[in-house]
Amino acid sequence: MATRIVRAACPHDCPDTCALLVTVEDGRATKVAGDPEHPTTGGVLCAKVSRYTERTYHADRLLTPLRRVGKKGEGKFEPISWEAALDEIATRLGAIAARNPEAIVPYSYAGTMGLVQGESMAARFFHKLGASLLDRTICASAGATALRYSYGASVGMDMEHVVGAKLVIIWGGNPIASNLHFWTRAQEAKRRGATLVAIDPYRSLTAEKCHRHIAPMPGTDGALALAMIHILIRDDLLDHDYIAQHTVGFDALRERAMDYPPARAAEICGVPVEDIEWLAGLYGQLAVKERQAVAIRLNYGVQRVRGGGQAVRAVACLPSLVGAWRQPAGGLQLSTSGFFPIDTASLQRPDLLPTWPELPRTVNMSTIGDALLDDGARGNGPKIEAVVVYNSNPVAVAPESAKVAQGFAREDLFTVVLEHFRTDTADYADIVLPATTQLEHVDVHKTYGHVYFMANNQAVAPLGQALPNTEIFRRLAARMGFADPCFADTDEAIAGQAILRDDKRAEGISWDTLKARGWQRLNIDAAPFANGGFPTPSGKCEFYSAAMARDGLDPLPAYVAPYETPSSAPELAARYPLAMISPPARNFLNSSFVNVDSLRATEGEPHLDIHPVDAAARNIAHGDLVRAYNDRGSMQARARVTDRAKQGLVVGLSIWWKKLAPDGKNANELTSQHLTDLGRAPVFYDCLVEVEAVRAEALAS
Repeated sequence: MATRIVRAACPHDCPDTCALLVTVEDGRATKVAGDPEHPTTGGVLCAKVSRYTERTYHADRLLTPLRRVGKKGEGKFEPISWEAALDEIATRLGAIAARNPEAIVPYSYAGTMGLVQGESMAARFFHKLGASLLDRTICASAGATALRYSYGASVGMDMEHVVGAKLVIIWGGNPIASNLHFWTRAQEAKRRGATLVAIDPYRSLTAEKCHRHIAPMPGTDGALALAMIHILIRDDLLDHDYIAQHTVGFDALRERAMDYPPARAAEICGVPVEDIEWLAGLYGQLAVKERQAVAIRLNYGVQRVRGGGQAVRAVACLPSLVGAWRQPAGGLQLSTSGFFPIDTASLQRPDLLPTWPELPRTVNMSTIGDALLDDGARGNGPKIEAVVVYNSNPVAVAPESAKVAQGFAREDLFTVVLEHFRTDTADYADIVLPATTQLEHVDVHKTYGHVYFMANNQAVAPLGQALPNTEIFRRLAARMGFADPCFADTDEAIAGQAILRDDKRAEGISWDTLKARGWQRLNIDAAPFANGGFPTPSGKCEFYSAAMARDGLDPLPAYVAPYETPSSAPELAARYPLAMISPPARNFLNSSFVNVDSLRATEGEPHLDIHPVDAAARNIAHGDLVRAYNDRGSMQARARVTDRAKQGLVVGLSIWWKKLAPDGKNANELTSQHLTDLGRAPVFYDCLVEVEAVRAEALAS
């Protein structure tokens, strides 16, 4: 038996981006393990990726191109050849492009985070075609925009050093489920005497294991952060030297924070004043008086509300006020992706875009429901006639799902889906193309939770007739007559183009060295902002952002009330009095892994956590089948009556494939297409609902 070990990387939308060791026996992957030598991974994988061979060799893998033979959404297909599939796609897209290429929309996100199989050959294809551009906002753009205005880029502390912190604030995240390797370091810090605090509306698995849990209502984190700033200034818990040397706009920030005394924030957030005073006092005392490291792990739950961008801005001010950046174990991390020197222009070739009379229009992926239902008469550009979906499952993951499904159900919409499985979105496709999984292709990865470039070497040959995304778009480009030399680039060549070679952060790192070693650390300091040096125009942390002022935005951190609260929308709240959030289920990753039987069996079925007081008021018992609903739609789930959900809040762990849910619906039936204050991102956690028990007679009907 021929056995070999292949160095690879986890492709999924997770900050850990683990280093993998794939065991291959006689051409078949038999085991996926964590690389024990990689400092971040340490040989440990989450339950999902440790079962990656289940996903690759799943009985339902798409292994041949398919053509729709039933109605859209029915999921009825027949096999066709690659030649027939590519000919039909090229013919249909060519005809649409001849009329107006902006009627063609690519739709993709983070089904793989790879720089090669993500937006390289695909971007080149759509740029050359002149298709509409896609604003990829669905996960992180509010927070990324906030960090760009505050720090200059998506940069932060290195999670490897968190073990040395004396206070770790986990704000808006559940790392046990979604950031395992940060959590192991936070646990080590706890063993060394650190205090762990969770800030989350829901008492998650992580919150249960922290010393203290502070539970603000969704969308109120900005007020909480501003109150902490108020206390730090009031009590002079400040690093005056760091503020003077390495920040901009302190005086203006002080005036803004004076509007948020703890009592006001407590009323907005629904938390005790004592909790706010305790947290701010401990943060400032440790950092300023005792010169101990204090760390904030900020996560994306904070930004999925109307004021999410400004909330991130407010939290991002805290480390600079107390000089937390001076120590490697201190500071803040939302993302580290901005440290990576990526040659985006070489990968995506924006020079292929048409420049006359102007660039193609941009479609926001978070409002794809409305976009697909736009008849072209509203001044937003032409009616969308074709969508090519890859690395995403919009029918399951995009907000206001009923409209998304209605849009994809249009018989006059030509839809192509590149996929591993027959997802909710694939069921609406005219043509489905089988794509390779991470074990079957080459890729290179930056990360957003640590500071290592990662290589993914191909471990096994593609199964069946599956092809890498790059090869699919390479063949489509040939069918469309695109003769630019870049369309002949191999995956190895593209991987070699990914890293900016002249950037000192990548010194000694190339595709050749990376694929041999599996991973290489960026050349950055352990405490990158100990002496300032933020990548902002001023080189400082910008409390006051002149760029925001020029962009017509409030240049200071602010509290922006959610769209859907009793105070901001009293008539709506009278009908739908419960706030709802839908954070990730532990055994799923966005909509990936939902169809892996062992993982879905662990989750069981969709659940809705509801506080005992709210359940009693609605005559709901633990285990009842319930319906959550609002004007946008409804979903059914099994009630779990628990005080893990704050009173006035219900929690539906997500994201289920709709076809695998009992009623064919998921939480995004209820979410809206409203957008955030910064970054044009979705507001998944800014959502009011009502909940009722589903009685036997209703089920029978």
